[in-house]
Formats: sequence, structure tokens, C-alpha cells
Amino acid sequence: MSKPSKGQGLMAGRVASLHIHPAKSGTPLTPLNVVHLVADKGIQEDARYFNRRSRRQVTLIEREQITAHGEALGVAGFAPGEVRSNIETTGINLVALIGQRVQVGEALLDFYAPRTPCHQMDALCQGLREFMEDSRQGVLAQVVRSGAVRVGDAIQLASIQPAT
Repeated sequence: MSKPSKGQGLMAGRVASLHIHPAKSGTPLTPLNVVHLVADKGIQEDARYFNRRSRRQVTLIEREQITAHGEALGVAGFAPGEVRSNIETTGINLVALIGQRVQVGEALLDFYAPRTPCHQMDALCQGLREFMEDSRQGVLAQVVRSGAVRVGDAIQLASIQPAT
């Protein structure tokens, strides 16, 4: 049995939207209805970052967090993919799951660190980068088990956890 983690009450959510990086850096992310995650390689459809031999294979952020940032900054809202994350979620506290294995659709991910907001966040809205720090920025994940992820898929703490 896996040990309980902080944020235990927020262990189930949904995939709200999926995005891959375009061929040209700095241009908007491309929305998709399904992506294929490949163990230790990343998102198969994301040609710019697939198989780069890095743990940073998938980025995730909560739509609720994006909305809260927009409200705090006086912005009507950010469109899906605008904050440059591969998977946007609803109904789950992602940062509370760092250090855990999480099932997203058919794939199994290792949530290993908070996402680091880049300079493009301030280009989107001045002050957004600062708002996306201190557990308000989403997470970085490595693909542990391959599988498809679709918009609407469940996100939940996996029964298989990493050794401590």
C-alpha cells in the first residue's frame, strides 16, 4: 500500500487540454485531443522535445491555478495552451503529488519537481512569472510507462509508487 501524500483529498482530476510545442520556438502551442507518451522519451507528437534524454518530458498545470493567476493580475483569462504547458488539468492539486507516481490516462508519470516558469510568462502578462512560483506553477514529469492520454482522461495517484 502506498503512503498517503500531502493533499490526499485532491487525488483525482481530469485532463482539460493537451498541447505540443510547434516547430518554431516562441509560437503558440498546438492543441491536440490525444497524445502518446513514451517511457523515458516524452510526448511522441512533440518533435521539438521528444527523446531529448532529459527527465523533463511532460509539463502539467492546473486550469484553476491559471484562472487564479489571471484574476490576481486583472486578466480576463488565458486560453488553453497559452501558459505553455503540455497538459492542463482540472480538479487536482499537482504540486501535492511531487515525488509520487501518477496515472494520467493510460500512461504512468513520475512527478519529480515543480515547473520553472520561463520569461515567456511575463511576455504573456507582466507579473505572471512571479505568480507562477512557490507551488503555484504546475509540475515536471518523466514518463515511466507508455500510453495514450486524451482530453477528459482521469488523473490519479497510482498504486505503484517509487521506492523511497
